Amino acid sequence: MKQRGPGGDRPLTRRPGAGEGAAAKPKIEKASANDQALDSVIAADKRDALKLAPVSHETEARLDRYIALLREWQAKTNLVAPSTLPHLWTRHIADSLQLVDLAPSAKRWADLGSGGGFPGVVLACAMAGTPDARVHLVERIAKKAAFLREAVRITISPGVVHLAEIGDNVDRITGPVDCVTARALAPLHHLIGFAEPLMRQGAKALFPKGQDVEAELTEAAKYWNIQPLLHRSRTGDGWIVELSSAERRG
Repeated sequence: MKQRGPGGDRPLTRRPGAGEGAAAKPKIEKASANDQALDSVIAADKRDALKLAPVSHETEARLDRYIALLREWQAKTNLVAPSTLPHLWTRHIADSLQLVDLAPSAKRWADLGSGGGFPGVVLACAMAGTPDARVHLVERIAKKAAFLREAVRITISPGVVHLAEIGDNVDRITGPVDCVTARALAPLHHLIGFAEPLMRQGAKALFPKGQDVEAELTEAAKYWNIQPLLHRSRTGDGWIVELSSAERRG
């Protein structure tokens, strides 16, 4: 449609808006530069992480595929805090891998509230070459459960995803469990309640916690008779709470 402009009957021309024509190119280049910078930071962080928690070449390759998938899905699903992306390997991968050394004979794990796969998918990648290994990933959010299934598929790791409420884990998980864990899910006294049925069947519990672990232990002792063993985290100022049993007070 023509409109009358100051110079007579001729179409009015419109200047390209933001994100159109030539203006779009600098934005694409900027995004690409940002991605490249993040790639470089993540690569350096990976080197640091694998010094803290060395793995085989096969496990490293699985973890590479997992991290690539996580970064792809992160754009549309919030799997990890965006501020932690530059330190995916130390903050999340190495932090998860250290649990293996605390339960070296464990083959069957249960990860409650797996979320983005920490520590569950990482454990599954580490267990991939272990006969009869299995890692149960319990997640209540369908979109995250879908991500976990894809992560297990592309890493060819022995993970089993359960779309369920965390408290329903006993009904969903079949067979024995050697070790149960949960990361950034709930206060310690709630975690013990979720894990106690599995612990009663012989599982050991390993719960990564932050600097406020003493306060959480004090609160948990109001509800549970426990004898915790604390392990200092290799990847920060946190701790890992180890429990072999728990008995509800009262």
